[in-house]
Amino acid sequence: MASMANVLGLIFANMHEANLPELTKARAMASVPFGARYRLIDFPLSSMVNSGITQVGIITKHNYYSLMNHLGMGSEWDLARKTGGLHILPPYGREGSGIYRGRLEALAGAAEFIRESDAEYVVMADTNVIANMDIRPMIDYHEKSGADITCVYGRGVYTTERAMTKTVLCINEDNTVYDVLARPAISGEMNVALDVFVMKRKFLEDLIRESECRGLYSFETDILLHKLHDFKIMGYKYEDYFEIIDSMKTYYKANTDMMNRDICHEVFDLERPIYTKIRDVAPAKYGIEADVKGSLIADGCIIEGTVENSVLFRGVVVKKGAVVKNSIIMQDTIVEEKATFMDAISDKDVTLSKNRAITGSKDYPVFISKGAVV
Repeated sequence: MASMANVLGLIFANMHEANLPELTKARAMASVPFGARYRLIDFPLSSMVNSGITQVGIITKHNYYSLMNHLGMGSEWDLARKTGGLHILPPYGREGSGIYRGRLEALAGAAEFIRESDAEYVVMADTNVIANMDIRPMIDYHEKSGADITCVYGRGVYTTERAMTKTVLCINEDNTVYDVLARPAISGEMNVALDVFVMKRKFLEDLIRESECRGLYSFETDILLHKLHDFKIMGYKYEDYFEIIDSMKTYYKANTDMMNRDICHEVFDLERPIYTKIRDVAPAKYGIEADVKGSLIADGCIIEGTVENSVLFRGVVVKKGAVVKNSIIMQDTIVEEKATFMDAISDKDVTLSKNRAITGSKDYPVFISKGAVV
């Protein structure tokens, strides 16, 4: 197996934001809160660190202030290092470059960083997949198969609406990718790319140079689809739990999945922890009349009312007589006395006034934007 010290990790912070516009209007996809304490970037970043990768570049595009605030120097991920470590890569990575249109142009902006890493392999990942991945067997598989590109995929049943936001891989018995469907209008069981790719660094550098010369910018369309028969592209099936965040509905589902004990223990494996920014706040406080069932409650919350099957982020206050059910409530939101919050998603710093009621459905949860007073 290749030494993981020779592997460079690249994480794209702003991909797929069009699928979640409500939560990415003022923040990067990587910064979207998840699971009471975490951000979406914590999952690919922790997966890389737990796999032994010690040099990671975060490729940004816009709205990355909160991401920088969250990551800091990378100390929580043991990436505050003199050699390697965590690097925030701005969109203007070289003279003459502008805001990138796709993954290839983003990589071109980070070409100097990739070259100077002197890594043997590169692992690229997005931040819209909830999973706790072990990268080591992927590198081993890529090396043994002699692939030019290894695509990590998951198999599942998808509607036409969801498939039209995906890259679908057709894979034969020896795991060779023989066809690629970009955003197909199909439904049923299919192999969906999880946007985790493994390549040798020198191969990637050649790919970047050629793409610049030819004006190519989409990795999925211009490389995986149009150059399918020029390269050896292999599929690596990811067998464990994953959820692709491609809408508010799937964001809601992925959060509520964490209340399933088996899924939660698989994703938040104590031997492969998901790291996040540490905040020095008091533990959650429960009043005498508090009634909490089947929920994820972060530190700093004050609960005096009823909370069922919900995810509450740090600093949420639920006052006496208030009811929160089947909902996701982000940081520092206040649910006043006798207010009701059901089947809904609240962004940060929201106030639900006394006696007010917000009610949605599991298929179409109501969303309350940041800082709103209802």
